[in-house]
Amino acid sequence: MSGSGRYSERALILAPVGRDHAVAAKLLTDAGFLVFVCPDLAVLCHELARGAGVAVIADEAIAGADLRPLADFLNGQPPWSDFPIVLMTHRGGGAERNPTAVKLAAALGNVTFLERPFHPTTMISVARSAIRGRLRQYEARSHLNELTESEERLQTALKAGNLGSWTLDIGTMTLHASEAFRHHFGGLSGKEFLFDDFRKSVHPDERHHVTGAIGLAIETGSDLALEHRTVWPDGSVHWIDIRARATRNESGKISQLVGVSSDITERKTSELERERLLAELAEERTALSELTATLEQRVQERTRELVAEVAAREHAQKQLLQSQKMESIGQLTGGVAHDFNNLLMAVMGNLELLAKRIPDDARMRRLLDGAMQGARRGASLTQRMLAFSRQQDLKTSSIDMAQLVLGMRDLLERSLGPRFDLRLRLADRLPAAQVDANQIELAILNLAINSRDAMPNGGQIAIDVSMRDVKGGKPVRDGRYVLVQVEDTGTGMDAETLNKSIEPFFSTKPLGKGTGLGLSMVHGLVVQLGGHFELASEVGKGTTACLWLPVANELPTTEKIEISAGGDTMAATILVVDDDPLIAMSTVDMLEDLGHKVIEANSAKQALEILQSGQSIDLLMTDQAMPGMTGTELIEMVRPQHPDLPVLLATGYADLPAGKWANLPRLAKPYQQAQLEAEVGRLLSGRAAAKAS
Repeated sequence: MSGSGRYSERALILAPVGRDHAVAAKLLTDAGFLVFVCPDLAVLCHELARGAGVAVIADEAIAGADLRPLADFLNGQPPWSDFPIVLMTHRGGGAERNPTAVKLAAALGNVTFLERPFHPTTMISVARSAIRGRLRQYEARSHLNELTESEERLQTALKAGNLGSWTLDIGTMTLHASEAFRHHFGGLSGKEFLFDDFRKSVHPDERHHVTGAIGLAIETGSDLALEHRTVWPDGSVHWIDIRARATRNESGKISQLVGVSSDITERKTSELERERLLAELAEERTALSELTATLEQRVQERTRELVAEVAAREHAQKQLLQSQKMESIGQLTGGVAHDFNNLLMAVMGNLELLAKRIPDDARMRRLLDGAMQGARRGASLTQRMLAFSRQQDLKTSSIDMAQLVLGMRDLLERSLGPRFDLRLRLADRLPAAQVDANQIELAILNLAINSRDAMPNGGQIAIDVSMRDVKGGKPVRDGRYVLVQVEDTGTGMDAETLNKSIEPFFSTKPLGKGTGLGLSMVHGLVVQLGGHFELASEVGKGTTACLWLPVANELPTTEKIEISAGGDTMAATILVVDDDPLIAMSTVDMLEDLGHKVIEANSAKQALEILQSGQSIDLLMTDQAMPGMTGTELIEMVRPQHPDLPVLLATGYADLPAGKWANLPRLAKPYQQAQLEAEVGRLLSGRAAAKAS
């Protein structure tokens, strides 16, 4: 179905005989409908293709007419569409009084009969009901599109990770397996792969264990996680990792196991080889112990060397695996946060506009405020996720850390409460640190609150700020640093908890008492600033968090420069470029609400075509992460022909290339209408001032 805007809600009228079309058009227009009167059936079919919400047709207009074009249109509707038709008739819609009506209903589908003469209220009520039904169909279309996009993203992720997907129907024990899953178990492409085929492919030595684990997951609903061997038809043995989670039906019974599979043959082969080497090493030690006494000392020394080498190698391997794991989690977390920022952008923008239009109803206002608060909490959560993944947009400057911490004293004391002794140890004549003041304040407050929560009966929290000159590359690379230490006398952490402490979503707090992103946010922030974050803790002796912050090359900033929009701004023509239709729609609506004329482009290529057409544009606002061409690449191409055109980059995280883009005007997603208004006003005012001079 084509058509957009109010076209999709039009009422089309086909009543060429008499005054029915005039009466119906006036009634519906007075009721607020957008009405289009069609002179004949051909025009009606043409306008249906352009977009409409309901068609009001007099039965004499189609009596004896060739209904094939109309039937073709209705039969060609997508699954979500069931176009409503109101048929005005003199004999109602019953089979006895009007047998023709039964045939029309069968041919046209969603038909409501309106017997003439009719009351104006009845006409308006029937039309409104049809329009409401049509709007629900549009909502269904939107949901179907979202589901399709989500499915495509999931399939892309599975394909990128070489993962197989599978579902086991518990009632029938029917296995639905992707091609990748069948391949992992030796199944041939295109051939049916049954649960019995899967079971038989498992190595005989492990078949009982695998079927038993699957049975336990079906019986208890526990998660399934297995590593086992499978034998392919050609006799080759492969190692497979399968994981699954049970799903329940409406009655609460387990109905399915849904999971993924991956081929881990290469990893397991490496592990087995390593075990073999360790076994050989053990045999070598036994042989050395049997040598003569004159060689015993040398054997012992060599054995210690080998053990040390193995331990060092294992330690290095463990550190490498942990680093790779955190990097992968960071990339995944950043990508998820970016997508959530886009969704929250659409939610918050639409809620702001809706707040201006709802009636003055306290309950509705309370519901709307609750929705907005939830969206803001979501935005705060995504900022923490971006901080962990080191993809947040930082605004660094030279900051006197001693003054910053001193200025936080009142906030910290209020946050900690009277049962805690806060002590500040601030060194004199400290060099400035190159940090984002707001983010580092949030990090210090987060660490202080963590310390508070680790001391349920009260205690002492000390914040120490000093300067360290590092040589030798430990624990950070050589250079000058401002060291901020937050130390408490709390319960402390054991080694296992300490190792997991900066992983995202890991928390020792009770369920619902924390997101598990606090320490990971601090870690990501400090690393993104070019510093280092470390924790030291011992059970019963408290915890010390160390923030190594790089020294700035400039004097500390002593005042904040506030940027204002410069008062009311003249209405302007703004080109908005975003490949996400939800974000584009929300941004366009907010700008139009501010009085601007907005031209929308869903790709950088389309934006270039608009700019090259000669159309006057006062400001270009573009997303950064777009397929085909990024926002900065678009700006690079626009600059030669439009050097004075103001540009505003809207981005969910710090994904800009380095160098000349550092000072590019940016608006961080998700943003509110006031922020959008201020930034647009500043850019337009700056352009106006430049033209005046």
